Amino acid sequence: MQQRDEFLFVEKYRPRKIDDTVLPYELKTVFKEFIANSNIPNLILSGGPGVGKTTVARAMLEEISADYIIINGSLSGNIDTLRNEIMQFASSVSFQGGRKYVILDEADYLNANSTQPALRNFMEEYSKNCGFILTCNFKNRIIAPLHSRCSVIDFDIKNAEKPKLASEFFERLKKILEMEGITYEDKVVAAFIQKHFPDWRRILNEIQRYSAVGKIDAGILSNLQEVSIKDLMNNMKAKNYTAVRKWVAENINNDTNTIFRKLYDKAGDLFKAQSIPQLCLILADYQYKAAFVADHEVNLAACLAEIMVNCEFK
Repeated sequence: MQQRDEFLFVEKYRPRKIDDTVLPYELKTVFKEFIANSNIPNLILSGGPGVGKTTVARAMLEEISADYIIINGSLSGNIDTLRNEIMQFASSVSFQGGRKYVILDEADYLNANSTQPALRNFMEEYSKNCGFILTCNFKNRIIAPLHSRCSVIDFDIKNAEKPKLASEFFERLKKILEMEGITYEDKVVAAFIQKHFPDWRRILNEIQRYSAVGKIDAGILSNLQEVSIKDLMNNMKAKNYTAVRKWVAENINNDTNTIFRKLYDKAGDLFKAQSIPQLCLILADYQYKAAFVADHEVNLAACLAEIMVNCEFK
């Protein structure tokens, strides 16, 4: 499990086999069947950030000893990349024998008007020699012709499975801390998992950040408390935008989607009925923008400003 030449926990302890991944039983069964048959079809792996989509793709290909490359769709997902890197790789013969594979990470960032349509032709032209695995957070951003050429697998976790997976990752996380020589308290490790579940990558990154002093103890629990919007709502209602910006700066380390969701869930308690439809439209707009913006603090501050101007509080 450990990769000694890596520094980041997410890479150092990235599972290399499907058996080592933390996934619902049904998903594991599907992926293990692909491996057993040494035949991985074109796939779209869809789900939230950090749930293991890229890890699964890499683990399957390494288990069947397939040649593969990884291309990040958000960084280099243009036509030139397809014509150069993918075409050169897909058209050559594998040193290992068998099919080669291209993992297109964050494929929902590929241009839907140019790059994605071109990709469907590559899938057909090189189908005998090369397979494609696309990962995405939002499968609705992948065009229909690509859906029809791939098997779509959603990384959904049913409520009944959440306690088991959380417990499994809890034990995995404790082993990592012990291997790193980091002292910890069970309740604090559990708090990390509770706050960020099921984003395994975020949990590992946060654990590594807080463990820089060599321990994970109760002293950091105050930093893990769930974000409270009570003070935020009071300042928004009072039209105190200076205080609102201060609140944003203090809470921006929290997942902005969590903040959007809290505002949505408490809409009936905080806003007049006639303002709730407008609130929903604003939240949906800024939640979508959050996937692309360079500065999440500015995006959240803009969202709250628009709510203050266009929505009536109780």
